[in-house]
Amino acid sequence: MKLSKYIDHTLLKPDATSAQIIQLCAEARENDFYAVCVNSSYVSLCREHLQNSSVKIASVVGFPLGVMDTDSKAFEAARATKNGATEIDMMVHIGSLKEKNYTYFESDIAAVVSAAANHKVKVIIETALLTNDEKKKACELSLRAKAHFVKTCTGFGGGGATIQDIQLMKATVGSQMEIKASGGIKSYEYAMELINVGATRLGTSSGVALIRHQAAQPGSY
Repeated sequence: MKLSKYIDHTLLKPDATSAQIIQLCAEARENDFYAVCVNSSYVSLCREHLQNSSVKIASVVGFPLGVMDTDSKAFEAARATKNGATEIDMMVHIGSLKEKNYTYFESDIAAVVSAAANHKVKVIIETALLTNDEKKKACELSLRAKAHFVKTCTGFGGGGATIQDIQLMKATVGSQMEIKASGGIKSYEYAMELINVGATRLGTSSGVALIRHQAAQPGSY
């Protein structure tokens, strides 16, 4: 699969404007990215500007902290899919994981999976805030909650995607879930490293630069 189809072209900054979101969609069309990834208030705008294209719309939910109540997350997911999102990237409740309230952690994810009504759900575990044991547990509970992906980071919690974290996540979920690497993916070489150790999707705001770099490589397509 060509690199562009690994990329969720992402703009989640709080000061993003409608004009920037429209530009994001134009770049996604031009570069044949898999999806755009935006805050839920911009889903309808993306749907308007991605009509008749293959680019999908991913909406973040409970972003970036994940500590709102479960019903609120589920409601946001349902609204986002109604407005045109085809994938949901949800932030977990880290505190419940830290205090080993695994029932709450899992049910929080399961509620969003249910509300997303058969659309893919990516679970952001915010790896920079977790121990390795907590990362494994978060992946295991995400799998039990029937989510489709585990995802490294929001990009707002410090740190970013690391080779070691992708390897750990892959060792935990195997082929039962996909893995999205996000946070700090700014070079073509690093993007390829992440893919080679198990990432099946990349969340990045540097997608255009990655594709331009790839195009300059011998034998690229």
